[in-house]
Amino acid sequence: MTEKPAITSQPLGSLTLPHTVKALSGAVFDPRTKRWTFHDGLHSISVNFERLRECATDELIAAAKFPLMWYAENAEAMTVVNLFDHFRRLLESISAAQGRPVSIIDALPLASFRASLTKETEWKLGALSAFFKKWEGLGVLGVTKSAVHFLKSIRFKGNRKGTAVLTMDPLKGPLTEIERSATQVALDDAFAARTIALDDYLLAWLCLLLGQRNIQYAMLKVGDVREITKADGATEYVLRVPRVKQGRAEARREQFKERLITPSIGKMLIDYASSVRTRFGDGDEFTIGPSQAPLFPQKKTTKKVRPGFQQHTSPKEIGNRVRSVFEALRVYSERTGEHIKITSKRLRHTVATSAAREGHGELIIAELLDHSDTQNVGIYVKATPEIIERIDRAVALRMDPLAHAFAGAVIISESAAIRGDDPTSRIVDPRFDETMKPMGNCGRDGPCGFMGHLRIKP
Repeated sequence: MTEKPAITSQPLGSLTLPHTVKALSGAVFDPRTKRWTFHDGLHSISVNFERLRECATDELIAAAKFPLMWYAENAEAMTVVNLFDHFRRLLESISAAQGRPVSIIDALPLASFRASLTKETEWKLGALSAFFKKWEGLGVLGVTKSAVHFLKSIRFKGNRKGTAVLTMDPLKGPLTEIERSATQVALDDAFAARTIALDDYLLAWLCLLLGQRNIQYAMLKVGDVREITKADGATEYVLRVPRVKQGRAEARREQFKERLITPSIGKMLIDYASSVRTRFGDGDEFTIGPSQAPLFPQKKTTKKVRPGFQQHTSPKEIGNRVRSVFEALRVYSERTGEHIKITSKRLRHTVATSAAREGHGELIIAELLDHSDTQNVGIYVKATPEIIERIDRAVALRMDPLAHAFAGAVIISESAAIRGDDPTSRIVDPRFDETMKPMGNCGRDGPCGFMGHLRIKP
């Protein structure tokens, strides 16, 4: 049902909102309505201006649509949603302080809002800085020059990222090797016991192997799974993973990264994709052909129209499925003694951290995570004081037995050895002396295998 144009359809100075706007993804919507709704690939976009009625005047709401419209045409749709949410929270704060709806964005209320933030939350105003500058730059009333001057005069601290990774947070950070191994074993056992469905099993394994975003799994189609026979007769299994955050690629599946899948999972994935293709070819209830069938179809019907992604599971639903699959495994953490809470985001961190642990650099990790550059992957290879302490402690526990094993003092004769009066303490090796002449003494009872305290004669 099309909504009636709100007050924002009226001219604002010499500016008037157009009847339609084409978003960066190609979606079209009417900016004059009270609520902007459209689909950006698998994302359902909704920007409800009615939520601003109690904290902003009609004139300010009307003016805010112009910069938001510019962002809709030039940035990702989720950027528009995030900007709107940050803007709404700012208006609610200023309106509560003033005791009336906000009519204009000025320097003084911005300064007061900033004073209410902490160093950890200052990024909330910083996220709106570019938005207000664009607003004023478009020549639309609503943001004063003094407000822009204030924003330009201060330097905001960004939202700190990567803390969970750098500190190996046991609840939000990467899994340890022990946790990951235990999770993999539990997943295989659950599938063998038929307590987990095949599609959920394969989805969980793809998260463990690839560490991609939820939306990338949601965008997969059956044709993205491929079986390749090489010249030497060997078989490889490849998954074409759609790239996101690459211009319009998120909505149109224009760019892909080919990822090798382990043979055991790859063969199962091929057979599973074939069964999904057959299901969509035989079923009359489906409106799309088998070649366009999603690799992970939605389990519940929805009335939402998703052009190009009919029957696909939404990114949010993918995340919920992944979480529920691992929750059912009830794997314990050696760090907390509690069940491990696993999400696709934690597994993404785990894949990158494991790559760094194996010695791979930022370029390789960026490739694994589908990043276009390396500016956000440094956290995985950078050792900070928080993690150095953990590393030192872990290494110390491993090295302590070895250090004690080889900490024996040099002795002049057997009489100075701890067990010098025990003939069984003598260490011999025919490779060095065919006469089996002792070369030292073991400092512990029982076979030492060269791992006990050694008392070596010069």
